[in-house]
Amino acid sequence: MKKVIAIVGARPQFIKHFALEKEAEGIFDFKTIHTGQHYDSNMSQVFFNELRMRRPDYSLSLGGGLHGEQTGKMLIEIERILMLEQPERVIVYGDTNSTLAGALASVKLQIPLAHVEAGLRSYNREMPEEINRILTDHVSEWHFAPSDQAKENLAKEGIKDNVFVVGDIMKDLVLKAVTNKWIIQPRIDLKDYYYATIHRPYNTDSGERLSYILSSLNALDIEVVFSVHPRTRKLLDDYGLLRQDYKNVIFIDPQGYFENLGFLYHSDGLITDSGGMQKEAYWLMKRCVTIRTETEWVETLNHNWNQLLFEDLNLLKKSLNPLHIGWHNGLYGLGNSAKQIIDVLK
Repeated sequence: MKKVIAIVGARPQFIKHFALEKEAEGIFDFKTIHTGQHYDSNMSQVFFNELRMRRPDYSLSLGGGLHGEQTGKMLIEIERILMLEQPERVIVYGDTNSTLAGALASVKLQIPLAHVEAGLRSYNREMPEEINRILTDHVSEWHFAPSDQAKENLAKEGIKDNVFVVGDIMKDLVLKAVTNKWIIQPRIDLKDYYYATIHRPYNTDSGERLSYILSSLNALDIEVVFSVHPRTRKLLDDYGLLRQDYKNVIFIDPQGYFENLGFLYHSDGLITDSGGMQKEAYWLMKRCVTIRTETEWVETLNHNWNQLLFEDLNLLKKSLNPLHIGWHNGLYGLGNSAKQIIDVLK
């Protein structure tokens, strides 16, 4: 069997990788490098435990540090492993520093690269993720795009060969979780609540901004369950923002995959700055407010299922009012993205 190495490092990538790893069984000699970009056990190890994923062949523990430092360390270690393993293909997912490091290491060694989730653009180059995804797309051999819009974005940049619209691989697992009733009931006694996840630097790197977001959540009409990213948790402490000052907000640790999906599934709506959870909210027919000025998942904005809100968070309550029209069952595919990707790579 041909040897393929996949590179992961952050929560959404574990989910994408799980679906692809299962589909590749018996077809490829599939090995995994885990960079350790997410090194908190609730953001990393819990996914391998919960999804019963095969343990990574290489675990690098390279989380933390500035973007350049982190990417450079990953590049050095990934290159060393690729030279040792000599794979015929390398697969990277999404838009993290792990993605860029893996892409650069592969192309420098002239190993053909496949990018899962190619063609996404927020057109905000202040986001590190935007730089990562652009650079990765331009050195990849195969581009697996989640939508026709993503394919068009690639074409605008002159990338027209080996572009395959396969849908979004995260949908594979969401549909399986719903169908097989793997979603876990939240361990919290609440009938009505909004679910929230906030972690991006432009929402957390200022004490004033983070305080404004928490005050806005605190002012909502029903309680808010806030899953606190390790980075956000540290900043709350650094800024002296006391959890007890926000009586309407219930602070919880990061959740495992099925627990996180359960909190979203049973909620009245989502407030987030995550990329992946915007899609999960859409597939579960939950209203979403994204605390950003732009999104790479532009299709979720149709019929206001997802709304962008950044400056005036007083509009949060209005934006979360229920709306049940124009939902598209086939948005980002039908849940068979992993099979399509493996069929192409075969």
